[in-house]
Amino acid sequence: MNKIIIILLASILMLSACSDLLEPAIENNRKLDPAAYLPTDSRFPYGVLLNGYNRIPTNSWSFNDVATDDAVTNDQANAFLKMANGQWTASNNPLNQWTNAYAAIQYLNIMLGEVDKVKWTADENVSRLFTLRIKGETYGLRALFMYHLIQAHAGLSGGSSILGVPVNLEVQGVNTDFNKPRATLEECMQQIYSDLDKAEELLPLDYENIPGAAQIPARYSPATKVEYDRAFGVAFRGLFSGRIARAVRAKAALLAASPAFSEGTTTTWADAANYAAAVLQTEGGGCKTLAANGLNWYSDAGEIAGLADGANPPEILWRNNYGDNRTLEQANYPPSLFGSGRINPTQNLVDAFPMANGYPIADPASGYDPATPYAGRDPRLTRFILVNGGTAGPNSTVINTTADGNTNDGLNKVETSTRTGYYLRKLLRQDVNLNPTSANNQRHYKPHIRYTEIFLNYAEAANEAWGPTGAGSNGFSAYDVIKAIRTRAGVGTSNGDPYLEAAKSNQEQMRALIRNERRLELCFEGFRFWDIRRWKTSLTETAKGVSIRNNVPSVINVEERRFQPFMIYGPVPYGEILKFSALVQNQGWQ
Repeated sequence: MNKIIIILLASILMLSACSDLLEPAIENNRKLDPAAYLPTDSRFPYGVLLNGYNRIPTNSWSFNDVATDDAVTNDQANAFLKMANGQWTASNNPLNQWTNAYAAIQYLNIMLGEVDKVKWTADENVSRLFTLRIKGETYGLRALFMYHLIQAHAGLSGGSSILGVPVNLEVQGVNTDFNKPRATLEECMQQIYSDLDKAEELLPLDYENIPGAAQIPARYSPATKVEYDRAFGVAFRGLFSGRIARAVRAKAALLAASPAFSEGTTTTWADAANYAAAVLQTEGGGCKTLAANGLNWYSDAGEIAGLADGANPPEILWRNNYGDNRTLEQANYPPSLFGSGRINPTQNLVDAFPMANGYPIADPASGYDPATPYAGRDPRLTRFILVNGGTAGPNSTVINTTADGNTNDGLNKVETSTRTGYYLRKLLRQDVNLNPTSANNQRHYKPHIRYTEIFLNYAEAANEAWGPTGAGSNGFSAYDVIKAIRTRAGVGTSNGDPYLEAAKSNQEQMRALIRNERRLELCFEGFRFWDIRRWKTSLTETAKGVSIRNNVPSVINVEERRFQPFMIYGPVPYGEILKFSALVQNQGWQ
């Protein structure tokens, strides 16, 4: 009996000594406390906003292209490959934005609730300006995350209306009712527009130091030049700005006006065109601002090396921080250059590049010769895609992708070889050396938004709203944009581009041309999958490649695409449907 009592006492003492095991004490968990928001410690509340920045999804380098007709991958564990092969479900969704975006929105809502209480600096007027800026950033980021949510999860439910996602504008706590229904797509779009309007009201167009107090907008008065520069100057380049708010509005409007979503919103093609024009006209008007080096922004060594912190080159509207690395090259160089050859462009994409004279290769006027398939082509082809006989790497090594070649770069030679007869060239720095004896890094950055995207957004929307040469009140047309883009690429420059001129009077032909130019200009930047779905075109085109034997090319089927028609809309996560009865799933998803 005494032994039992001793054991019981020892157990009680042990449990009381280890109470944290049952009820863990809160450690290193700082609560929001307005009384502690001192000028010397404003980093803490701003860190709440930074959590939102850190969660920004980026299309660039996600390579969801391998789930489309533009590319495949030799990485058999790739989530997008599995998705394209029929394993895309509501509980296995590589495109899911639900958890990340709503977590970001929670932090942003917290920021909006606390921002007015914070003493950002000892100077009260500068602190007021900081409050205005941070509010603007927060509204803008919340709109951006809502855009990503509807892009990934809006769709048709059991009814006839297109639903968006639940709209959360308040901080959610332990007593919050999380069982919210999905808002309509129109309600989501109006919330995006509202937040972006607030962001643009509060933010400068760009973060720059000003020459003098006369340039301070009235909404920031009273303020001195020194005060303005402290709150809105060059030190804050890279943060959400008024210009970025305009660009996000243009992106969201294009999505809403597109065939897959247009019946669920009042947003029109004219709205989408005008919103895109509002971005482009801030630089002095229309096509004159198309960056001359917009095709090699990722490899312009001198420009990239000279970038100041937060500064953007002419092609880039918004980007992340740059870093020195060789990650992309390690993943995508051919095996002979010590790479893994992961992203393999398809013959489908290669065939989408026209001849240099502007004609598609299927047009009898093009002069295309299947026996010499890369001769006389659009210069973007060999700039973006490594074809057989092309060069790569710091020593301009000739790459042999033939099926009967004598290196591992050939078709299906080893696990890291190409599956299509092509390797990725776009986005890669060819001055990266992967040889273990002399490996080096180079500077890279990821764009959040490129100006070429906004130009293409405008061209698509303007053509739908007003036809190929209509301009609304904007002074430039879809035709003007496509002509500028093709001229920059070196297409149709020697013959006046008769194919484009023919499309000038045909809206349907111009639509096809604009979509193709978008495919080429934005390839491997994460747009193709979303574009196919919002256009309601086929996701199931078989990915093709080329097998070259005895110098004779033949087209081969590489990978089928197993998508169902309802998959133009993505699913609501299955776990959310199980937890919340008010949520309804999009049609077709289980």
